[in-house]
Amino acid sequence: MKRPAVLVLVAALALAAVSCGGSEDVITVYSGRKANLIGPLLEDFTEATGVDVEVRYGQSADLALLIDQEGDRSPADVFISQSPGAIGFLAGEGRLRPIAGEVMDLVPDRFRNAGGLWVGMSGRVRVIVYNRDLVDPSELPGSVFELTEERYRDQVAVAPANGSFQDFVTAMRETHGDGATLSWLEGLVANDARTYANNTSIVQAVGRGDVPMGLVNHYYNFRALAEDPGLASENYYFPDRDIGGLLIVTAIGVLASTDTPDLADRLVEFMLGEEAQRFYGEQTFEYPLAAGVEPSPGLPPLASIDVAAYDFDRLGGGLERTKELIDESGLEDS
Repeated sequence: MKRPAVLVLVAALALAAVSCGGSEDVITVYSGRKANLIGPLLEDFTEATGVDVEVRYGQSADLALLIDQEGDRSPADVFISQSPGAIGFLAGEGRLRPIAGEVMDLVPDRFRNAGGLWVGMSGRVRVIVYNRDLVDPSELPGSVFELTEERYRDQVAVAPANGSFQDFVTAMRETHGDGATLSWLEGLVANDARTYANNTSIVQAVGRGDVPMGLVNHYYNFRALAEDPGLASENYYFPDRDIGGLLIVTAIGVLASTDTPDLADRLVEFMLGEEAQRFYGEQTFEYPLAAGVEPSPGLPPLASIDVAAYDFDRLGGGLERTKELIDESGLEDS
């Protein structure tokens, strides 16, 4: 009678040991980037390290708010944000821990948090995508503020709910003030700007000729042209460091509540390694940010673009107010 009980106890202890051992080789990632942009890299990480990755996908801002609500109970070990605004919010709320210094040093200072709480993985430049059959390049604006002028009535597409658009608006607020930003947003509404759900929808609409131009991130049009080189859509880069040409980074950070900080740092380091950085450049047409990795040959070098300079740490605390201004302006997602 005692023998089965002993065997059951041994089996239970063995199962517990296996479970505990396995948990040391698993990390959980909350990703504001879509599965097709992050999933392949996480699979490569698991193959290279043996560390399993569980992923929860969603909108960056929503996931950041969820992590803050979950607090120290959050299952997340690593947060990947589509843009610095959401991860900056978590940094400001004390939800992130410093990343190892040698990992941070893989990326130039201007693309990372000053306190070592997050680091940029890839960069995107805000541009106007336009249909060359409908728009003469000489008619394109010298500043994003010109898009509220009468000559651009019913000509411009925007995606108010997009995280990069909201980060851009936050940067506009910080550099030009809330008053000027609200006036610009209201000017878009008064000028019959067209709203779309996301950047992809805008690029598709411009390519079809449904709308002459739209504000997007540069890489969406490169992807569209890779699938159909015959599209009439082209990117226009704002001159003179205009805020319309803001460079925005995709960021990664480690949760302060993680039980596996070493594994989390290991994933961050992998994302900044040559394999992942080449994926950004060659597959997603973004700008790799880790030193020594060049962008896709089809992309203009960052040094040749007069991108707007900005302190990304200032985006995190302004996201809520930015959404309020967008709502107040009447600019609604279609």
